[in-house]
Amino acid sequence: MASSISETLTLTLPAGSPQDSNLDDHICSEQQEHQECQSSSADWPSRCLTGESRIERAWAHWKKLGQPKLIVAPMVDNSELPFRMLCRKYGAQAAYTPMLHSRIFSENEKYRSQEFTTCKEDRPLFVQFCANDPDTLLEAAQRVEPYCDYVDINLGCPQRIARRGNYGAFLMDNLPLVKSLVEKLALNLHVPVSCKIRVFPNLQDTINYARMLEDAGCSLLAVHGRTRDEKDGKKFRADWNAIKAVKNAVSIPVLANGDIRHMDDVQRCLEETGADGVLSAESLLENPALFAGFQTAEWALGGEEGNKDGELDQANLLVEYLKLCEKYPVPWRMIRSHVHKLLGEWFRIQPQVRDDLNSQSKLTFEFLYNMVDQLRELGVRIPLYTKDTPAGRTSNGIAT
Repeated sequence: MASSISETLTLTLPAGSPQDSNLDDHICSEQQEHQECQSSSADWPSRCLTGESRIERAWAHWKKLGQPKLIVAPMVDNSELPFRMLCRKYGAQAAYTPMLHSRIFSENEKYRSQEFTTCKEDRPLFVQFCANDPDTLLEAAQRVEPYCDYVDINLGCPQRIARRGNYGAFLMDNLPLVKSLVEKLALNLHVPVSCKIRVFPNLQDTINYARMLEDAGCSLLAVHGRTRDEKDGKKFRADWNAIKAVKNAVSIPVLANGDIRHMDDVQRCLEETGADGVLSAESLLENPALFAGFQTAEWALGGEEGNKDGELDQANLLVEYLKLCEKYPVPWRMIRSHVHKLLGEWFRIQPQVRDDLNSQSKLTFEFLYNMVDQLRELGVRIPLYTKDTPAGRTSNGIAT
């Protein structure tokens, strides 16, 4: 269960003052760098560290965070603070923010205040940016580094908007730029840099890519086991063998992403890839209690016997989410999206309720709570399922 919720933190931290070029400042800079080189390896800017020392520090940081295995993936408009907190209540051990646009984040205070909020219980936290300019990325990253455990670079978005904007997975065509983005953050931030990537069609290209990121200063690598062209997760299975190859090729922590639909998938993925944790995205949107061992009917009724009504359903989860949104305000477009994701199957049974929702140009919490009550009164309930805990496993299904 999540602990009590603190006041939301909005970010106004300045990005840092520009450096002067006079001799005195240059001398001071050299003295400061020398002092940093003599300091503990726990100090993050890595300009003074050897490759082996960077690896040791990457693992020390990961272990300090408790080596989380169950992680909420970054999702545009969907992994915002209220949803992260709901997932944390139901077993998530770390989470990513939605992808933030580094240039807009640096320039626009309204964008910063609306698109990124956090609280003291929202840790460990990855803040993810898309970028194609190292200086712009650094400016954005310096604004959030006091409030997170990693600054993450999105190198995996395969959507058309990423192609137009020249970011995400389309930077796979410009590896020198990717390297410069990672190096810029690794040499200047006081928190570690992580990267989220997709695989190349050729396995050796993927391995070389991962090693390049590690050498550039990446401290943690999340690997989505699909190529840039494999955008349909239901049509294309994630290549866990490619994730395993990356895990074997690098020395930093590696997270696996792709086809994590329930806790059986979590256990199997960890065993087959050797990854240090897993990310789930789309499946969490439908079932935020996934990491607590709950399954939707799609998987529970089509799998092993012994599944039972978990006395929890998506309407319960929606009400919890809405209460979190009242405490942590977010744009209504995000709330509307979660309503449709959570209650999609319910709306198929009572489509007139969905039509009423879609007809609302402006939503209110009162309307949404009444909508849930209406579904209940119409007799709609689709339970989430759990199964008996086998010997040798924890309640969330991870082997002990």
